[in-house]
Amino acid sequence: MSQQPDLNNLLAQAQQLQQQMLRIQEQARLKTVEASAGGGMVTATMTGGFELRALKIDPQCVDPNDLQLLQDLIIAAVNQAILKAQEMVQEEMQKAAGGMGLPPGLL
Repeated sequence: MSQQPDLNNLLAQAQQLQQQMLRIQEQARLKTVEASAGGGMVTATMTGGFELRALKIDPQCVDPNDLQLLQDLIIAAVNQAILKAQEMVQEEMQKAAGGMGLPPGLL
């Protein structure tokens, strides 16, 4: 007969993991990442909670006759900041899950 998994133990581990993930998400909200576009002409700073904290625009890229370029640079910088924030949160969660003995790729 095969051994049945200890459901109480599995439940306790799941609850512990959930609490740890919530702590990580809260901590990520305090951390920031920065991304830029156009060789640094537009820089976006975002938290791990995906809140845009700062947007720096180099005055040289502000051309009233070419607002489309500025808009594209802003979109690119913000999207890159979102990706970096997602990566940061994912890395933190994987670190935490590694200590829980979960199989790789579960998160």
